[in-house]
Amino acid sequence: MAKDYYGILGVDKNASADEIKSAYRRMAKKYHPDVFATASDKEKAEAEEKFKDVQYAYAVLSDPQKKAAYDQYGSEDGPTFNGAGGQGFNPFGGGAGFGDIFSDIFSAFSGGGSSRYTNAPRDGDDIELEINLTFREACFGATKEINYSRIEKCATCNGSGAKDGSSVKTCSKCGGRGRVVVQQRTMLGVMQTERVCDMCGGSGKIIMEQCPDCKGKGKITKKTSKTITIPAGVNNGQTYRVPGGGHAGYNGGGYGNLFIVFRVKPHNLFVRKGNDLYLDLPITITQAVFGDEIEVPTMDKPATIEIPVGTKNGDVLKLRGKGVKYLNKSSYGDLIITIKVDIPKNLSIRQRKEYRTYFNELDKNAHYDEVEKFKKKVKNID
Repeated sequence: MAKDYYGILGVDKNASADEIKSAYRRMAKKYHPDVFATASDKEKAEAEEKFKDVQYAYAVLSDPQKKAAYDQYGSEDGPTFNGAGGQGFNPFGGGAGFGDIFSDIFSAFSGGGSSRYTNAPRDGDDIELEINLTFREACFGATKEINYSRIEKCATCNGSGAKDGSSVKTCSKCGGRGRVVVQQRTMLGVMQTERVCDMCGGSGKIIMEQCPDCKGKGKITKKTSKTITIPAGVNNGQTYRVPGGGHAGYNGGGYGNLFIVFRVKPHNLFVRKGNDLYLDLPITITQAVFGDEIEVPTMDKPATIEIPVGTKNGDVLKLRGKGVKYLNKSSYGDLIITIKVDIPKNLSIRQRKEYRTYFNELDKNAHYDEVEKFKKKVKNID
């Protein structure tokens, strides 16, 4: 029984020829031997087997006649594959376009020419750290000193890994290129490709006597500290980049970046949405009915707002410019205040009597907009 060629390439049975070709390129690159040059023997063997499966699957699905037979019979043993006239199944016969595709795949690993090799300068890896901020620090900015470990260029050997200049020799196997040309027997025949030189590990050089500090690696792990200025207006989850704050580069390349992810502690009063701040403001029934001037907190200094006469629960007031500063701008968001009318509880008998007397009198002459609207809707209910 044949394998599931569609599953091997990761495509649907109804995939177009272009989709099958694209999937093949992707999977062939994924399991190409160069990717597993430094892997364990077990991983190399597994990758090689999958690489062969990918080649075989594409050979079938890229040929219309063979694909049709496979779709119908589900096996290479169908009539089209081993017919009475029988030449047997040649998975690489026909116009599958393997030469062009493999040229593309192999060039991806060899750099497409002689200009890009493993020993070319390359920037170091990035580092990601999390920093905890208070709500106020996020709103107004802060200066923080951070301490972390990173891989740095060895100062003793200046990154060469050698004790001195005379301790470095050009690799005799690759001639200093860092890559060697090898021949590999595949189902396509003998393929010639470039791989990382196993003698020098791609550096193109052999260290005869190692640096005593970095033991020939050219790099050391070192604790470092940086003082960063956090701009006003950063939000939870936002990332701040510190150029050159990452690990040391390869073969003379620059340092990677340091990415700082901010974790902002929630505030006990304000809720932030974008650059606006939201505040629930409780007021008494008396303040709601007769209005009032109230001092409210902001992230800066207290501000006075006017509670209009007849304010209802859920009414919204806005203080412009009292929110959070926009990053790299001079403008600010707003403070959005939602009124919460607080109903008194645990009244004494005397207080309840006084309240009832007062509000009964009030109800005789007062007009309640929402109550009247509701009554009209009830009358017109379907």
